[in-house]
Amino acid sequence: MSWNPALDPSCPTGDGVDAIETLIIPRARDLGGFEVRRALPAPKRQMVGPFIFFDQAGPAEFLTGQGIDVRPHPHIGLATVTYLFKGEFQHRDSLGSNQIIHPGAVNWMIAGKGVTHSERTSAETRKHPHSLFGIQTWVALPERAEDTEAGFEHAGKEALPFLESEGATARLILGTAWGETAPVQTFTEMFYADVELAPGARVPGASSTSA
Repeated sequence: MSWNPALDPSCPTGDGVDAIETLIIPRARDLGGFEVRRALPAPKRQMVGPFIFFDQAGPAEFLTGQGIDVRPHPHIGLATVTYLFKGEFQHRDSLGSNQIIHPGAVNWMIAGKGVTHSERTSAETRKHPHSLFGIQTWVALPERAEDTEAGFEHAGKEALPFLESEGATARLILGTAWGETAPVQTFTEMFYADVELAPGARVPGASSTSA
């Protein structure tokens, strides 16, 4: 669901139209001095599986002293998963968590009954020019788990399953797929992966209900 804002969206024609169920064009959203591209919810697609919000941050370049400053704000009844391709930022929350996330790692925050968190570029990174590119998705918790206790988990890049096959690589961020299971807790059957494909390659089948 990534999108290059420098390119105009194009729609398929002819037989290609039948292959597209829904075309989603992300909208810009300001999160307090920093703009993201929000693909979900969309007018014709409120959710994809359990994923209810899908925000793309960047690619962005920052000058010395600049960075993101998403101030403390609350969540309830859902979970957020943060995954970066480039850069870093610092997560803090009302549980006492204080975690810097780097590319290939995952931050998983369960809001449950309620939690407040902030996300900022660290003071160390602001000392020099830097870049940021990442995805934050919000996962709707099933009704039975909406009032669960809030929690936070971090898994480093080396802890996430990494697979290679016939021109495809995949890092499993959440859930179970391809015979592997990511280390962070989930409440429904699902999978979420960072996949790179060589020209002509395809993603191998993954046995799960949502991605």
